[in-house]
Amino acid sequence: MSSTVHSAPGANPAQEQSDILAAVEAPRIAIEAVMPSLDQGRFAAKAVVDEPVLVKATIFADGHDVLAAAICWQDDEGREQREPMHLAKPLGLDEWEGCFTPRRVGRHAFVIEAWWDIYATYRYELSKKHQAGVAVGLELEEGRLLVERASERSEGALRDALNSVHEQFLKAQQEAERVALLLASETARLMHDADTRPHLTQSDTRYPLDVERLKARFASWYELFPRSETDDPTRHGTFKDVHRRLPIIRDMGFDVLYFPPIHPIGRAHRKGPNNSLVAGPDDPGSPYAIGSAEGGHEAIHPALGTREDFRALVHAASQHGLEIALDFAIQCSPDHPWLKEHPGWFSWRPDGSIRYAENPPKKYQDIVNVDFYAQDAMPALWLELRDVVQGWVDEGVKIFRVDNPHTKPLPFWEWLIADIRRRDPDVMFLAEAFTRPTMMLRLGKLGFSQSYTYFTWRHTKAELTEYFTQLNEAPLRDGYRPNFFVNTPDINPYFLQSSGRAGFLQRAALATMGSGLWGMYSGFELCEGAPVPGKEEYLDSEKYEIRLRDYSAPGNIVYEIAQLNRIRRENPALHTHLNLETHTVHNDRVLLFSKNTEALDNVILVAVNLDPFEVQEGALELPLSLFGLAEDAALHVEDLMSGRRWIWQGKWQSVRLDPAAMPFAIWRIRPAD
Repeated sequence: MSSTVHSAPGANPAQEQSDILAAVEAPRIAIEAVMPSLDQGRFAAKAVVDEPVLVKATIFADGHDVLAAAICWQDDEGREQREPMHLAKPLGLDEWEGCFTPRRVGRHAFVIEAWWDIYATYRYELSKKHQAGVAVGLELEEGRLLVERASERSEGALRDALNSVHEQFLKAQQEAERVALLLASETARLMHDADTRPHLTQSDTRYPLDVERLKARFASWYELFPRSETDDPTRHGTFKDVHRRLPIIRDMGFDVLYFPPIHPIGRAHRKGPNNSLVAGPDDPGSPYAIGSAEGGHEAIHPALGTREDFRALVHAASQHGLEIALDFAIQCSPDHPWLKEHPGWFSWRPDGSIRYAENPPKKYQDIVNVDFYAQDAMPALWLELRDVVQGWVDEGVKIFRVDNPHTKPLPFWEWLIADIRRRDPDVMFLAEAFTRPTMMLRLGKLGFSQSYTYFTWRHTKAELTEYFTQLNEAPLRDGYRPNFFVNTPDINPYFLQSSGRAGFLQRAALATMGSGLWGMYSGFELCEGAPVPGKEEYLDSEKYEIRLRDYSAPGNIVYEIAQLNRIRRENPALHTHLNLETHTVHNDRVLLFSKNTEALDNVILVAVNLDPFEVQEGALELPLSLFGLAEDAALHVEDLMSGRRWIWQGKWQSVRLDPAAMPFAIWRIRPAD
């Protein structure tokens, strides 16, 4: 009895055949859920040089054949390398993982390849049948043929090694001996090297990876106004004055020294003390009102010193282990030379005036903004801004804090950062963006190395736990590096206005231990918190006046900050935010979390009293399971602030934190000898 295949009405036989052939050629292996990736490879995920990049994917196929997979990656100079992938535990869920280690800073990329592993499938089936006592004579002949054919298509040492295996098989008299030879790991390795990789499938996307230097993920920032580095409020501080602070800042453990804008400041609508609309003749104005007759973004405020003075400071800072970071603020004083030289870069009102900048309810009468999409601005303005950044890079500056990047065009940032980093991949950009989560992440996707965060406004145990968890999950973990600044010249947090010394210590501990990146604005070490009543702003703000400080004043926390930074440097587990795990402690005002290296050779446990006024205590649960230990096991404990050591026995211990003494504890733990 014959059967007839009927085509659909109106079907084209030639097209049907073409469709079938296309289906035959289609991949039989699925590669899905690849990580790290951002928007299916539209943007580059973040990585750090000389540290392994963990790659994960879901890989599966029809049937029961064993699969093999590999990461094929390419560095910034186009050199290609391969690393194997393996099934992740627990097995049987089609989850694969592998890793590779980039050795250069710059843009990398990877794809995943998967194929049917014919010999691995054969070994699996032979092993199962042999163990079950099934006759395997025919299977042994199949194995011999696989080895023989692999030898014939190989060359050199691989061919010789496979020939040797084949000869040993022929000489073997016992079935068990032949089975052992074909199941041997060395035979499997040789067959893998000779594999033709049938049904080879490559991931649809080539996933980009932005590899940066370690300081993109682990750094301690200190911000100061150079003009305030003076002993006389009537004398403007200079770059030369900053030199005397370098050893002090270094000894506190900081490695990035960040300056607000150092450019000439306009006179038009200059702000006076406390943001007043009228400035006296000697008031210095806000450094964010950039530009005057002395120059614009490319120039240095004459009162700070010369370009040679700046170069000398960059060099001296480097000698102290400090890297200078500059503010890149795309805004202009009405006196900025660009308004006369390039009026077409700005938007003018019908009466011929120009609108000053606003961030409602704040108004900045001393600032005007450029128009990125004005007819005369493209590409001239974009190129000019690029050249400004490149000019400071040429002066040795490799780190830029960008003011309000979320209020500037996103395509501009993607273009500028890529353009600058093509020439010098060591350059980094910090986004000062306090805005919607989607926008903050997008800036990271566009190339910003780091970002300011919501940490400033997270205080309760629930808030901090939720935020730490979010930062550890995709997509934030792949595209957003949080810099936990505890304060800024613009933000005097309500919490610090009334918390006293204990509150400053608490926030310093949370920032330094919670993220690989943290920063503070000068005055924090003196526990400064006097506010403009009812606002998160500093009274007598340094943005509008020169401010003298006695950095050895009673009550300072300079020693404690130095200790926290020392602990960070000495413990690799604290060099990232991506390994933080919170733990149980029976007190809602105590936060307990740990960080560890993958090898568990460095495990840090941190407890913080979130109440700056009252003693808090409670039972805490030790992470014994992290070490694979039983609930009654013992841990060796070292208090990293005091140096004391002891043994904890058992899963539950108690903690008591007195904010009048020290509102936090930092322990290094390991299984007891």
